Amino acid sequence: MISHQPGKIILETARLFLREITPEDAQFAYDLNLDPDVIRYTGDSAFTSVSDARSFLEKYDHYTKYGFGRWAVADKNSHELLGWCGLKYTPENDEHDVGYRFFKRNWNRGYATESAKACVDYGFTSLGLQTIVGRAMRENLASIKVLQKAGLHYWKDDKCGGEDGVIYRITQTP
Repeated sequence: MISHQPGKIILETARLFLREITPEDAQFAYDLNLDPDVIRYTGDSAFTSVSDARSFLEKYDHYTKYGFGRWAVADKNSHELLGWCGLKYTPENDEHDVGYRFFKRNWNRGYATESAKACVDYGFTSLGLQTIVGRAMRENLASIKVLQKAGLHYWKDDKCGGEDGVIYRITQTP
């Protein structure tokens, strides 16, 4: 079990808190990406070592550059790190994306949905975003279900991690 490290808490839900990921979370990031099932539909590779994960986290600049990013998701009671969820700005597409990744032992417990809903709400209410998208490979039905439960609706087909995928989106209504 990886427990909570100090980091700026951004959001809280009924069961979870979401906080900034720090270089001290390198073991967590390494372990999360180590499971081939966890990264199966992401297009990402596993880190080669904990030091590679640390190097990635040391260079991660989304919090300072955009004011948000992917956040560690922790259980409020045990402080165990369950995975991550958060928003990402992609300048080349000019889009804000909600994404999530959880340890397999935490699948089917509602954590992805609970944290994704909180991130979408935060994007609209605190960041003033107008549209948030979510990408998934077509075969990743569990991720698509999370996007739907978070309020996103099918928008179009597109590539995701180099594979056939779909984009869901939600637009804030004035």
